[in-house]
Amino acid sequence: MADDFYELLGVGRNVSDEELKKAYRKLALKYHPDRNPDDKEAEEQFKKVSHAYEVLKDPEKKAAYDRYGAKAFEAGGMGAGGGGGFHDPFEMFREVYEGAGGSGFGGIFDELFGGARSSGQGGARAGANLQYDLSITLEEAASGIEKEITFRRAVTCERCNGNGSEPGTSKKTCNTCGGAGQVTASRGFFQVRQTCPTCHGTGSIIDTPCKQCSGEGRVMKSSQTQVKVPPGVDNGSRLRLSGMGEAGIGGGPTGDLIIVIHVKDHEIFDRDGDDLYCQIPIKFTLAALGGAIDVPTLSGRASLKIPAGTQSGTTFRMRKRGMASLRGYGNGDQYITVHVEVPKSLTAKQKEQLEVFAKESGDDLEPVGKSFFEKAKRFFEDH
Repeated sequence: MADDFYELLGVGRNVSDEELKKAYRKLALKYHPDRNPDDKEAEEQFKKVSHAYEVLKDPEKKAAYDRYGAKAFEAGGMGAGGGGGFHDPFEMFREVYEGAGGSGFGGIFDELFGGARSSGQGGARAGANLQYDLSITLEEAASGIEKEITFRRAVTCERCNGNGSEPGTSKKTCNTCGGAGQVTASRGFFQVRQTCPTCHGTGSIIDTPCKQCSGEGRVMKSSQTQVKVPPGVDNGSRLRLSGMGEAGIGGGPTGDLIIVIHVKDHEIFDRDGDDLYCQIPIKFTLAALGGAIDVPTLSGRASLKIPAGTQSGTTFRMRKRGMASLRGYGNGDQYITVHVEVPKSLTAKQKEQLEVFAKESGDDLEPVGKSFFEKAKRFFEDH
């Protein structure tokens, strides 16, 4: 059986990004070939934990793994080919330390040991991903909805076209890093690249900063976009809008916008996965005689048959009246628990009629639940 990525890294399924990185850092150092020469078992474990980390640190790959397991990243699977596969960790490791400016696994070690995310070309850096918390109602979560949202993000400066220099002026190459945007630093037995402290990773120095962006190459701006929320989303569901994050620096790619869904509490329904639950009071006469009542569902009112003699606390199941499945498996069910209401006050006539009913039922001679009290009496006698 394939290794469980969470078990490999020693983390739970709700691990935070920082905890995941910390767990991986510890294992990568433990199994790295430089610390375990000629140890094939350690080398194999190093590859495994690196692969697991690369999957779990990416929200889309993590979601695919949580749903389909390791099969999603086998040859021909969701994570294979077309840029969705995985780099050889040792090749990427060599690229980083030989100054080839590789990404993939090299980018992982840049993150862990202090380097900057860079394309290796003129100090270009990818824009950051942004997060937007979107609150919706349970009804909207059930049916799906399209919402327009407004948020602020860093976009390319129009005055300097992202260059950072005032129009008519130019940059000069950074003398500290020679335009690479990174410098080599020693970390124990490692030699790793990290962001140049002089140019902050851009590879160049701006003598005359752009008046609009102050040399950043980006400005903050309000943006609007439409978010399509699919039916069946739940609290914590994430939607990714590619290219809607912050603009990159120096020609780097734009980040993504991550929409985190928050479903508001409902005044009638409780939710458990795709199923809905609600509590409904009914008259004791209906419980005794039976009949039908109208009950609420997310799609409107529906009729529910109450059999004669229904006891308080009885739960009824209404098939396919729950939430739509996010995976496209139809709908969940709705469960209705009825509670019999006993009238708090009676008219003289009602009281008289109930007394007649009690007498005809034998309630005045034999208490309700007599067998229970007999069992309780025996219990106390034995103890």
